[in-house]
Amino acid sequence: MRSLSKAALVGAAALTGWIAWGVYTTRSTEAIPYARRRSVDGLEIRTYPQTVRVETTASNQREAFRRLYRYITGANEGSSTLSMTRPVESRRGDSIAMTAPVRTETREGAEMQTHGPSPPGDDKVRLSFYLPPSIDPESAPKPTDLAVSLAIDQPRTVAVKRFSWYTPAWRVDSLGRTLLRAVERAGYEPVDAPFLLRYDDPWTPPFMRRNEVAVEVDASP
Repeated sequence: MRSLSKAALVGAAALTGWIAWGVYTTRSTEAIPYARRRSVDGLEIRTYPQTVRVETTASNQREAFRRLYRYITGANEGSSTLSMTRPVESRRGDSIAMTAPVRTETREGAEMQTHGPSPPGDDKVRLSFYLPPSIDPESAPKPTDLAVSLAIDQPRTVAVKRFSWYTPAWRVDSLGRTLLRAVERAGYEPVDAPFLLRYDDPWTPPFMRRNEVAVEVDASP
């Protein structure tokens, strides 16, 4: 009985520490600012300001992540160290252990404003870190790695649906289809493919995780 009680106490302490870590990382990591416009049919319609990203395209997310991590830790003109910003953005539900801010997408079947149509059959991964809001296109340090570049997202409107726990590809794909149907019912026109937003680092308890499926929409009347 004593061993069982001790194990229960150890487990409870571990769970408490795990939850505390999730709370700490959520509160201590800066997030990309946005304004809520309205809620409709389970969706949240948001507007985002201009954002600056550093990005790269690689054969896998791990290699892309390493390039971008080197950028924010000094592989740039001026050897500046930059902070990271939530959330993580990914296409097609791809998963990798990493911390915010990251934006990823497979180039297959996607069109991005700053890059144009994706070549068919190209399944490489494009990964982006969002730079802090205090950094604008003029002040963003230029990468020293030729495989890394800066990109700008112009102000945009996004429809979002929130969920928690893990983000396997099948679940994200299903939620993306649900999102598109809800967007259509709400009277909006998607201008891009759905994507995934993840706000927590890999060590956050799954029941505390904030995830969202999102799609850019045409906000004109």
